Amino acid sequence: MLFSIIIPVYNRPQEVDELLESLCLQTVKDFEVVVVEDGSSEKCDAVCEKYADRLALSYHFKPNSGPGPSRNYGAECSQGEYLIILDSDVIVPENYLETVKEELDREPCDAFGGPDRAHPSFTPIQKAINYSMTSFFTTGGIRGGKQKMDKFYPRSFNLGIKKKVFEALGGFAPMRYGEDIDLSTRIFKGGYSCRLFPEAFVYHKRRVKFSSFFRQVKHSGEARVILKNKYPETFKLVHLLPAAFVVGNLLLVMLGIFHHWLWLAPIALYVLMVFVDSLIKNKSLKVALLSAPATYCQLFGYGLGFLGAAFREILGKNSHRKRKKT
Repeated sequence: MLFSIIIPVYNRPQEVDELLESLCLQTVKDFEVVVVEDGSSEKCDAVCEKYADRLALSYHFKPNSGPGPSRNYGAECSQGEYLIILDSDVIVPENYLETVKEELDREPCDAFGGPDRAHPSFTPIQKAINYSMTSFFTTGGIRGGKQKMDKFYPRSFNLGIKKKVFEALGGFAPMRYGEDIDLSTRIFKGGYSCRLFPEAFVYHKRRVKFSSFFRQVKHSGEARVILKNKYPETFKLVHLLPAAFVVGNLLLVMLGIFHHWLWLAPIALYVLMVFVDSLIKNKSLKVALLSAPATYCQLFGYGLGFLGAAFREILGKNSHRKRKKT
């Protein structure tokens, strides 16, 4: 078998239904699906049973441990030469596996990943959040775009890897957040080949509320500090940009309030650029209007998460030094 598609899921039966339906339409059929239920209270076993005669599908229930260990569990149950890790909240176009196979036939590699896009059926907020996570004006294009400020690291919503390489690396580390970047880092450090497949995209729903999106990216910012400590050589200036964005915006707002309103001009210009860029890309006034708050939610969430984790780390080091002195 060529591909094993690993899907960890936690309380998302409807989304699993939509993903499995999209997998039934694949033009390449040499694959199996391994669904790992991570201790959900809303189980998707009935959904999986519905597709038993249309897909080579296995369903596994385990106690809750987070997405990384659940993906490892799924890999242990798989039979394919390549593992493809997908989040439960994605939908794949019908030529997804065909595109992956064509890329592997053209230039084989040990690991790969693809970008994500917004499906026409997504809500305006989901489309705005997708814009904030993929735009050059927000993430610098590092999530699979053609313009990048850093090299491409596959993310767990759309990640492929040879099973034997996955096993040699020990799979995902037992981290609650940032486990996919940790694995990508070990892929590069291990000397394995890794490529971006730009046309092997998935439709990624992400969050449906700004509040839950903010919490998600805040955890990502916190994870970046952990990854910095674990792999100091991988830390780049680009990782500081959201934190600098937070500090810079707060400073401009204070200057605008207490000194002169013209200090707010850079913020207004940035919001205008985001609005125009989103309007051009999404061709929707509503999505463009929502893209500015989505962008600030994304950058402030990540930046505050990073700053908070860094501050706690500094406090921890200082208290440790004090204890050593006493």
